[in-house]
Amino acid sequence: MMDRTPILTLDFFHDVVCGWCFNLSPRLHTLAREFHLDVRHRTFVLQDSQDRMTEVFGSPAAAKTTILGHWTACAAASDTPEAFALARMRAAPFDYPHGLPAALACQVAQRLDGHDGHWRLFDALQAAHISQARNVADAEVLVDVASAAGFDAEVFRQGLSDPRTRQAVAADRALAQQMQVRQVPSVYVRETGGWLRNASLAELREQLLAQIDRVGIRPTLKRRQAQAEEPQP
Repeated sequence: MMDRTPILTLDFFHDVVCGWCFNLSPRLHTLAREFHLDVRHRTFVLQDSQDRMTEVFGSPAAAKTTILGHWTACAAASDTPEAFALARMRAAPFDYPHGLPAALACQVAQRLDGHDGHWRLFDALQAAHISQARNVADAEVLVDVASAAGFDAEVFRQGLSDPRTRQAVAADRALAQQMQVRQVPSVYVRETGGWLRNASLAELREQLLAQIDRVGIRPTLKRRQAQAEEPQP
């Protein structure tokens, strides 16, 4: 039987409305399978209100223009550039959404189905936001996406207003501040105290191998990979 103990544990700090996180998440899925990683999800909201969006960017219109400029750079670096619905989001009749409502939704998913549920909903909300140009600051959109991702709609709706949900977002933010996280995505390797630099899949793989070598577990990884390749009875 193959050992399921993770090789490394990663803390993935992210924001649903972040295009760079959209690029990184599928690469981490691939590497989590390949390297037997335990990925822990941490919400880290860059702007937590429309007032804060205006404070940072000058106006709602300026926020949308600036962030969609970032989307252009994200699409150029993406494995799936066609997934960025730039024109649709530009034409959308709502202000560019801040990240707090979606972070609350991810914390509800985590309470209901652990870090796997958090990741599943995070990806679904990013797809709704970036590929479908939906307003992920709208509670009804959040519930609809969560329902499609397998969560009970009414239980999920109640979770959004549960005080524990906002406390969980605040706890992740406090952890980020303690670890001096300044941007998303940020990925921390617990066993080494190192950070992964957001990069292509091939470059991330090399970074992980370097982290594995730092803790001397390359033989364990090779054994796991060999076991994974064995024919199943």
